[in-house]
Order: sequence, then structure tokens, then C-alpha cells
Amino acid sequence: MEASKVAELVGAALAAARVARKTDDWDEYGTLLWRAGADGCGSLALGLELIASSDPVEREAGCDLLGNASNQNEAVRAETATALVALAEGESEGCVLWTLVRAIEMTYDQRAVPVLVAFAGHPDAEVRRQVASSFAGISTGLPDGPDIRALITLTHDLDPEVRNWATFTLGYQREVDSPTIRAALWERTTDEYPDAREEGIRGLARRHDLRVVPLLVGLLGNPEGAHVLTFHAAQIMGVPDLLPVLREYEPDVVEAIAALSACDPLQRAQMDASAWDLVGALHRLRPDLDASVYMERFDHGLKLGLNATCGSAGYDIETLLNRADGEPARAAELVASDLPAISRRTS
Repeated sequence: MEASKVAELVGAALAAARVARKTDDWDEYGTLLWRAGADGCGSLALGLELIASSDPVEREAGCDLLGNASNQNEAVRAETATALVALAEGESEGCVLWTLVRAIEMTYDQRAVPVLVAFAGHPDAEVRRQVASSFAGISTGLPDGPDIRALITLTHDLDPEVRNWATFTLGYQREVDSPTIRAALWERTTDEYPDAREEGIRGLARRHDLRVVPLLVGLLGNPEGAHVLTFHAAQIMGVPDLLPVLREYEPDVVEAIAALSACDPLQRAQMDASAWDLVGALHRLRPDLDASVYMERFDHGLKLGLNATCGSAGYDIETLLNRADGEPARAAELVASDLPAISRRTS
């Protein structure tokens, strides 16, 4: 994209932002800046200029532009993170801070962790809510890291939406576990705010915590139907106790059928046997792939693991068997045809 085109889009976005402050219609503004962000280098240069402006509207747009550029262009993330971390040290405008926090998540840079931790105590609930959400992309990966401690604090926030987003990020977005994390999630299972309560239940289900089975039954039994993430949590739990309530759903509710399959001992046994047959057939057909079966701790379903040198991240076994009409031998042939043979060195 030509530099003049990026500048044109950003100029139009700034005009749209000034109108949106009166109408609260930010769609045009967001669309324009997303298009501009496709040009990583061009957007980086303009974004850096904007965040140095004395006009908060321009600084806000600069943060959004940098966030969009980082989201679409990995090459500019490090420099964007450096600039946004520096901006955070002196910025005081609430609207800019909210946008800055949202943008900095798109850099996925651990240097931003202290920034988010600091803003977790901001007096503006909207800033704290965005911090809770942004910890999904900015993390230390440690179950007791400063990011997790900040999230746990936010699960106790006075604002219900802050608690909701903090519990969702801690429970569903982050794949870490500890007694402290479970205690924080369990506390939310009695939250007076329904959304935060549901996130606490689903977060514990993702950690296979059997205490939430009766609570999960309650969510699944909602007369208006369960949230898609609740069905996903039921799949992860995979316990027969959930079968009666899942069977109440119509057969066209795909998520309920998938959860039923995961919770039915007979269907799970059949899937286990088919997975074992698949691995055996693949070892005979392509021993170079070194096939194995595993299940991710925070997810559901069996996965087919393969030798890292084969250039494949593996397969979801149920999906693979569906491709093969349920025949493990045919599934093995599909994998073999998908992947080139690995040459072996000879002495």
C-alpha cells in the first residue's frame, strides 16, 4: 500500500473519530484503521507520530492504528510494544489508556506485563475491564506470575463486567492451573452476576474439577439453551453425569451432540479403540511418522501426534476418522498420503 493511501485512510479515520464521539458510532472509524493497519511499516510510522500528539483523539487513533498494524504484521510488534510501553508511563487520558491497553495486547510482548499489572488498579472500570481482557494475549505463562495475580485480584472487582472478563480470561483463555487459580474460580461460582458465575464454572470444568459437575448440569439445563462454551466445557469434563441433561437437546444442536459423544462411556470406549487401531495401522504403514495418541489437558478429544520432522502439527482423531468413514486403516492411509516419506540417513 502506498504511503499516501495509508495517510488518507488515517485522516478519514480521525474525522470519523471526531464524529463518533458525538454519535457513538465507531464502525467507520474501526474499518478505516483496520484497512490502514494492513500496511505494517506505513502504519507504524504514522502511529508513532500520532501517539506523540498533544491531542488525545490523535493519540487514541495512534494506539488503535499500532494495534491493528501489530495484529496483522508480526514484523512491527517489537517496535510497537516499545512505543506503547513508553506511552503508558506518562499517559493519563482514560480513553487513550483504554485503547492503549487494547493495542498492547496485539504485540504479544511480555514487556507489556508490568504495564497491564499497573493498570489493573486504575480507577476507571472500563480500563480495568480492558486490562482483564488483554491478559489473554499478554502473559508470562506462569501459574503464579504477576499477570495471574492481577487477574485473580480483578475477579474480585466491584464492577461485575470486570469480574466477568477477568474470570473468563483466567478460566478459559489461560492454560495454567494451580490451587490458587481454582480457588479464585470457585469463588465466582456463587457470584451474583450470572455471566461471572458461568465463567467460574466453565473455567473449573476446563481444569476437570469434579466439584462443578452439578453446577454445569444447571447451566446446561437453562430453558433458553446453554452457551456454546458451556457445551465445550461439558466435552472437556466428559462425565456420564451430564448425559441426562444433554439428551434433552434436539438432535440438530451440534454442540450438544458433540458433548454427548464425549460424555457417553460407550462412545468414548469406541473412540479409544479406533484411535489405538489407527496408531497401530500407521506404525505398520509409516513407522517413520512415529505416531502417538494424546489429549490436551485443557481441551477435549484425542489427538494424533507425529514425529516433529514430518512437518505436520498432527490431527484431531475424530475429524480424521470422519474423513475415513470411521475406518482406522483408511485413516492411516489418509495420513500417509498427506505427508511425504521421511528420508532416512544410511551409514
